Amino acid sequence: MKRQIPVHKNEEYSATITDLTYEGNGLVKIDDFPVFVPNALPGEQITVRITKVASHFAWGRVMDWQTKSADRVDVQNKKYIQTGIAPLGHLKYEAQLKFKQHQIQELLAKAHLDNIEVLPTLGMEKPYHYRNKAQVPVKMISGQLETGFYKRGSHTLVPIEDFYIQDPAIDQAIVVVRDLLRKYHVTPYNEQTGKGIIRTVMVRRGYYSHEVMVVLVTNTKHLPMKQQIVDGIVAGVPEVKSIVQNINDRRTNRLLGDQDVTLWGADEIHDQLLGIDFAISPLSFYQVNPQQTERLYQAAIDNAELDGSQTVIDAYCGIGTISLAVAKHAKQVYGVEIVPAAIADAKKNAQNNEITNAEFVVGKAEEQFAKWQAEGLKPDVVIVDPPRKGLAESLIEATGKMAPKKVIYVSCNPATLVRDIQRFAEQGYHVTKPIQPVDQFPQTTHVESVTVLERTEK
Repeated sequence: MKRQIPVHKNEEYSATITDLTYEGNGLVKIDDFPVFVPNALPGEQITVRITKVASHFAWGRVMDWQTKSADRVDVQNKKYIQTGIAPLGHLKYEAQLKFKQHQIQELLAKAHLDNIEVLPTLGMEKPYHYRNKAQVPVKMISGQLETGFYKRGSHTLVPIEDFYIQDPAIDQAIVVVRDLLRKYHVTPYNEQTGKGIIRTVMVRRGYYSHEVMVVLVTNTKHLPMKQQIVDGIVAGVPEVKSIVQNINDRRTNRLLGDQDVTLWGADEIHDQLLGIDFAISPLSFYQVNPQQTERLYQAAIDNAELDGSQTVIDAYCGIGTISLAVAKHAKQVYGVEIVPAAIADAKKNAQNNEITNAEFVVGKAEEQFAKWQAEGLKPDVVIVDPPRKGLAESLIEATGKMAPKKVIYVSCNPATLVRDIQRFAEQGYHVTKPIQPVDQFPQTTHVESVTVLERTEK
């Protein structure tokens, strides 16, 4: 029998927010039917208007608050919540840290793993202005070129100059570039027609080095008034070390194309992480919050308990950030990554830092693990730092066959972490220390963590 949906679009209801979803939306139950309400916090009594109804849930908007949470922060700029730049910006920072700890605890409880302890989240002293990289879309709005961020769940650009969570020097550089594009009448790319020139402005800034890279992502090889724009950036962004044109001429959602042309300065900038120098090119994956990345990686290294005699494998090694930090404490490190450019960077970074005990290969982590296992490689520790989808089952099985004493799991998604903990249990690995969450992305719902799994001797 088809269930009767108890709410209707545009109708208003009195309700109390009972929980916060992993996306940071308030949750209301109306006759046991879930309604997700942005910008609402647990315990708040509200009047909610239903904006969208699906078969198993609905969305609503707060029309009025009867009571507000003691954890609520009055957000001066509503654009931060609207765009998803800071979806938790309305929640006190201490409460954000508890929310992230609770996310992991709740998922463990659902999987009947309540015996695993979760430590308080390691937060930041200043939980804003931390991002060292910005990728902002460029659009024509009411006849004027604008830079900003998309409204949540849409392709409507909200013009923004102060992004709150980004390094202020990056925000300033974006305004300089925006004003130059306006001055020289460079047309923004239009998704509907496929016409126009400038798609995205990307700016990176080294946290320690203060070196700045500006990347202009264009729909065409030709960039009008190129020299004047370059001269304007050099004059207006004092710390700039590299200006690059990235050509993305495909009708795609991909932000960057495959072709880079250095217009001025160096092909890359440099920054340091745990005392190691890293070269960062436009396409390099480099963690966007260096202060917290150092704490995350240090937690991983400390938990590996290396004394210089161990062999370590680093899956999803990227440009070698974890591998090279670990190499100081290990006998030999092997890193694998599917992106060839990242492995080229990792090898270069090893050379630049005179690290000779790290070897890097291009490949799918799960396939390379199977190869290493077949070749008889016996790691003492395996470090995994997978994307949000977590680990392939075949990688977990290959790890089980290689039988390292420890697996250090650096996670960016609690849901796949909990699933993979269960899969590792089938291979004889169990969590032996409390999970340590680290707040890599303050003001957002993302949560990173470090988990230690050890092999139970049969």
